[in-house]
Amino acid sequence: MAKTFNSQEEHDAYVAEKKKNKTIWGVIMASSLGTLIEWYDFYIFGSLAVVLATKFFPADNPTAAFLSTLATFAAGFVVRPFGALFFGRLGDIIGRKYTFLVTLLIMGFSTFLIGCVPGYETIGFAAPVLVLILRLLQGLALGGEYGGAATYVAEYAQPHRRGYWTSWIQTTATAGLFISLIVILVTKTSLSAEEFDSWGWRIPFWISILMVGVSYIIRRNMAESPLFAQAKKEGKTSKNPLKESFGNKFNFKFVLLALFGAVMGQGVIWYTGQFYAMSFMQKVMNIESAQVDTMMALALFMATPLFVLFGWLSDKVGRKPIMMIGMLLAIIAYRPIYKTMYKSVDIESKVLAKDGLTEKRTAKVHDKIATDSVFTYHQEKVFVDGTIMKKDSIVHWVAAGPIIKDGKPEAALIKQAITVDPDTRWLLVLLVFLKFQNAVYQRICI
Repeated sequence: MAKTFNSQEEHDAYVAEKKKNKTIWGVIMASSLGTLIEWYDFYIFGSLAVVLATKFFPADNPTAAFLSTLATFAAGFVVRPFGALFFGRLGDIIGRKYTFLVTLLIMGFSTFLIGCVPGYETIGFAAPVLVLILRLLQGLALGGEYGGAATYVAEYAQPHRRGYWTSWIQTTATAGLFISLIVILVTKTSLSAEEFDSWGWRIPFWISILMVGVSYIIRRNMAESPLFAQAKKEGKTSKNPLKESFGNKFNFKFVLLALFGAVMGQGVIWYTGQFYAMSFMQKVMNIESAQVDTMMALALFMATPLFVLFGWLSDKVGRKPIMMIGMLLAIIAYRPIYKTMYKSVDIESKVLAKDGLTEKRTAKVHDKIATDSVFTYHQEKVFVDGTIMKKDSIVHWVAAGPIIKDGKPEAALIKQAITVDPDTRWLLVLLVFLKFQNAVYQRICI
């Protein structure tokens, strides 16, 4: 049915609105693609943290190696505010478009090079140092990219729909993590476990350079945002954005309010709901890695559309109520959710199936020391509900017997993996989804 208008002015306003919507969809697609790729680049490191711990850090202390990997991952977050300041200032001076291109290339090449860094066994401590430097570059690039993309879209959007339009940029964070998990899953299933552990883990990093190339071509053809173009034409662009933001007491107060009143709480909720959930299932609950990736991907897929829903809602009721509800729900719900997750794989409470215990010992020559041996004691338990637990105790023996450290035999290296039953798997997907939902409440309003 054709739309009727009461006046020419109403018709012209309708046509102008439709034209703006068509324009902004192109802006969102170009901005989102690059931002999605940068989030993919940033998250691929965290998604492979368990593997990277064995490649870039000493293997004699797996716990310390894993914590060092997480610390390296966290370093990228530490420098993000500095990236936002530097590239934000650059964007205010030369424009959003060219700043986009710089951050995209820095992120893409840093990610690709992480996949090229030799392991600790090859170059020693130079390996973690090189990876740390590349992570810092990733953090700087993402700090400039993410805020710049949101600003770019906001400058195109109608004031009464900014929450809705910028929410599409917010979806790129979860989409980037989702794609990183899918790429890892596809790579793992395409290779044997030995091939993936040896060199296959590098493939997700290398793939990034192809996606960056596509995004660069698209972004190179983007136009500058109309608000910035107009301000530049009228000579109203800031000569010193940092001084104007931090040198003015009134402005500085709002900077601190945004940082400690909004962004800090959002950051805690977001990463506790996302990355800590993945790390918790892998390292604390000992769930098999591929199953964790699958559950995380499903929860992300379910939660991502909520960005758009709450972005639209924030235009109706305001940002603050939605942000406060998200914080309150996280305070109330996060601890019970994690407690429920942990109890869902409590082996002590499960009933062993009939003939559900399998045990065997194997011995082989050490891969690197021909005179030494490696003994593996393998235990597999199948429970009535379908849960499967596999546990390997690995001992390194020299010619004279077990290795002695501090007057005692060296402790066995324990590797344990739990494959959860279908009911527990869907319960965990639901619980992770609920954590994501709390994070969405927060992030959409920042």
